[in-house]
Amino acid sequence: MKDLRIGVVGFGARHYLSLHAHKPGEGSAITVVADPEEGRRAKARETLGEDVATVDSVEQLLADHEVDAVMILAPDFAHAEVALATLGAGIPTFCEKPMAIGLEDADAMLALAQEKRSRLYIGHNMRHMPVVRQMKAIVDSGRIGRVRAIWCRHFVGAGGDFYFKDWHAERAKSMSLLLQKGAHDIDVIHWLAGGYTRRVSGIGDLAVYGDIADRRDNSDRLMGDWYDEDIWPPTAQKELNPVIDVEDISMIQMRLDNGVLASYQQCHFTPDYFRNYTVIGDAGRIENMGDGSGDQIHLWESRRSGPGRPDAVEVIARADGGHGGADPSLVAEFLGFVRHGGTTDVSAVAAREAVATGVYGAESIRHDGIPYDVPPVSDEVRRYFDEGQA
Repeated sequence: MKDLRIGVVGFGARHYLSLHAHKPGEGSAITVVADPEEGRRAKARETLGEDVATVDSVEQLLADHEVDAVMILAPDFAHAEVALATLGAGIPTFCEKPMAIGLEDADAMLALAQEKRSRLYIGHNMRHMPVVRQMKAIVDSGRIGRVRAIWCRHFVGAGGDFYFKDWHAERAKSMSLLLQKGAHDIDVIHWLAGGYTRRVSGIGDLAVYGDIADRRDNSDRLMGDWYDEDIWPPTAQKELNPVIDVEDISMIQMRLDNGVLASYQQCHFTPDYFRNYTVIGDAGRIENMGDGSGDQIHLWESRRSGPGRPDAVEVIARADGGHGGADPSLVAEFLGFVRHGGTTDVSAVAAREAVATGVYGAESIRHDGIPYDVPPVSDEVRRYFDEGQA
């Protein structure tokens, strides 16, 4: 089988995801990397070998190199612009989540992919995480009955290091951490519930990091250069981004199109770091106690159960690779999609719906919690993507 030629746009903090596609002689190989920074282009050559071509823009990549697919791993604010260029050229495109930081851009990506018949795939790797797949299987089995509510609490213990020392902290570049971070969980809520948010409201604040005066322009560094898990409490953080205007705590409530009620809470100054989902049906509920390999999903299916006494326990499966084995599975699904098309567990429409919910949730937070209606995609667009972009 001839190797797929993969172009990569952006070789920064998420470059490691592309390495799962670099298996020369085994089906795919990265042949060109585009990045505006020479340091990151040098890193690409060092990591992938001197045979890889490096260019400084997606325009140069498209003009001078033939590729079978492109992986967009650039910062969030660049996703839409790059994807519109690659989709417009008819190239199968992997776009890291969130697919865009604005709803108009996300809808433009769907429209262009449909117009050009260019295959679009979004990097929602949590759909491949064992904890999520096992919860989905339990829900689909009917053991807890019909899903009526989902709660998600996201404790982001590394928030100060991950999101408040670079561009993530700026609304102009990330819009809200309900996108960069929350798009994962909103998508999972939608997947487990079998519906999409049509009304959202929220509250939130910049409660901690906005008060820290020690600031630095960290554009010359990557997260690995400043990350230090020994910093505690969060108020001891230093060298934060010069501009910080995104919330460090956000809480949104959602009403889905199938009647399911959901809530999502995200806090970036907790000591612990994990996601906790509770899915409540009309015949039981499930809750994950940790989200990594070897942790547990508890099931309550009777009135005789109680705190710490579930009726059943399912151990979260072990898998190799980042994000509990999700990253290699995600890239493998994308590469199969490039070759064969068809439906995938990851959904471009669902990725758009996560962006829409995050955008309007953030707007609600910034407008005293007033509720917003979330506009759906058209039935035609939804049907096109749900049927595998044929």
